[in-house]
Amino acid sequence: MAQKRDYYEVLGVDKNATEDQIKKAYRTIAIKYHPDRNPGNKEAEEKFKEAAEAYDVLHDPQKRQQYDQFGFNGPQGGFGGFSASSMNMDDIFSMFGDIFGGRAGFGGFSSARRGPQQHRGSDLRLKVKLTLEEIATGVTKKFKVRKDIPCAHCHGTGAEDGSGTETCPTCHGSGVITHTTQSIFGMMQTQGTCPTCNGSGHVIKNKCRHCGGTGVEKGEEVVEIKIPAGVAEGMIINVPGKGNAGHNKGINGDIQVYVEEIEDERFIRDDSDLIYNLLLDFPTAALGGDVEIPTIQGTKLRVKMEPGTQPGKTLRLRGKGLPAVQGYGRGNGDLVVNVSVYIPKTLSREEKEAIEKFKHSDNFQGDAATKRSIFQRFKNYFN
Repeated sequence: MAQKRDYYEVLGVDKNATEDQIKKAYRTIAIKYHPDRNPGNKEAEEKFKEAAEAYDVLHDPQKRQQYDQFGFNGPQGGFGGFSASSMNMDDIFSMFGDIFGGRAGFGGFSSARRGPQQHRGSDLRLKVKLTLEEIATGVTKKFKVRKDIPCAHCHGTGAEDGSGTETCPTCHGSGVITHTTQSIFGMMQTQGTCPTCNGSGHVIKNKCRHCGGTGVEKGEEVVEIKIPAGVAEGMIINVPGKGNAGHNKGINGDIQVYVEEIEDERFIRDDSDLIYNLLLDFPTAALGGDVEIPTIQGTKLRVKMEPGTQPGKTLRLRGKGLPAVQGYGRGNGDLVVNVSVYIPKTLSREEKEAIEKFKHSDNFQGDAATKRSIFQRFKNYFN
């Protein structure tokens, strides 16, 4: 069994921390390791419970004083029976749900876990691969999703032949049960979800033979998901209400769509800017002339290159990049053009003779300022 960590260490606060600092630290850790955000992650679940145990002691002035004086066990062997190993998630939500400001979860959990609850279906996770063109304009994608849907036989109620439900005999319709434990501070009461009705407050009289009383069955649904313009690799788009159906006409879960970008052959993405590498022929670089630059919008821009354009020159075409994703900025990024000059690997005899004529010309030797600039770039590269 792992050794317990100091409660102050768990929350990342010092021993002089105020109640507000302790509350803020617990909320940060609880959000990070919340089971809705870390589905199936046992390590995250244990850290979530560990933080709740630490907060239970440190936010209570009397318990905190006892902990500071006697350590984990207290003067009489404990702090009322609350330990990370013994508490379940519903117990923690019941005790500390208000710490989340009205939402204990990231997918529809209500922090108010008192009274009958509706069952919530689990979330689904999908991946979508997008081209830069799709990212530039936004796109609607269709997915055929296999998931839990309401049972066609009982219409999602879970009851056979409309037999209906009756009040849960364990919790008498409240959806919660009360645990009473003896502690050094007297009798302590905590509330948890009723195990008989799973918090709904009622039980089915005659369960549906098709779904076994759950009210759901496996099925398929075609889901249209609108991807906004400007999204980036790693972003998650939440689609509410399109996940698995909740048991017994409960609340549907969500679909979380993970964005992946398909590498583009022309452009390199830098946030909302796009980088285009222009390979310029030597005559145009030397004499100047018009070139065409492609854009992600599908058009081409005619740009005038000045005579004597040097390799490494950068052009910035304002507003021709990607749009900022809604809520994370405004307008469009830029299209950044990096100029390279193409030097032929092979030359005909006539071409060689033509170039030989200019080999010793001062204009082809480069002026002193240009040489200094090249030397400085070379020096900076190796430093």
